[in-house]
Amino acid sequence: MLDFEEEHAKFLEHHLSKRSGERKGRLLRGHQYAEKLLLQNVWWPLFGSFEHLHPEYEIYDWNRKSQFLDFAFLPPYGRFGLECDGYQSHIKDMDRESFSYSLNRDTFLTGIGWKMIHFSFDDVHKRPDVCRMLLQLVIGPYLIRPHSPELLPADEKDVLRFALQLSRSVRPRDVMLHFHVSFRSARNLLQNLARRGLMQPITRNSYTTSYELTDSAVLQLL
Repeated sequence: MLDFEEEHAKFLEHHLSKRSGERKGRLLRGHQYAEKLLLQNVWWPLFGSFEHLHPEYEIYDWNRKSQFLDFAFLPPYGRFGLECDGYQSHIKDMDRESFSYSLNRDTFLTGIGWKMIHFSFDDVHKRPDVCRMLLQLVIGPYLIRPHSPELLPADEKDVLRFALQLSRSVRPRDVMLHFHVSFRSARNLLQNLARRGLMQPITRNSYTTSYELTDSAVLQLL
């Protein structure tokens, strides 16, 4: 059986090697005792692996404000955010504005396809069996659910992910600059997604200026 301490050290080293600047600093500062305990007491006994797990994962809210999840679990079949919340830092010292923002952030993430999972530090520390049961309850059905074959070409799926992160309508120019492709290629990618019913053209003066995601698009990314 793999040793948790050894694998945890490799896990952190791997993610630190792929980051720089504030994202690396956030991982060094943010992954502390509580986060490690969540992995040791809850995650590792269930999965025995850190595959598809990302510590201190950067996401953006509806205002493009950067936030970090304690962990993001990003397998092919979904997106799960895991948080270990301490009473002192997350509840007792939180003002009304911060409390409202926390709720709105989770609702926003849920709206764009994330499944948020919160555990209290007290439960992770003293009642990890409850946390394991709840985590298995949330993720378990996705592990045994048969998955559809890949229907979208990889480049079109990448455009959907980009549009989801952009949190606004996407223009051919956005795709051109982000993926370093020609304007024609960018426009063709968006038109192909529109024909599949995954994006809705936005037209002004009889000219398509941008595209927005449809509800069906999110399902393609789960």
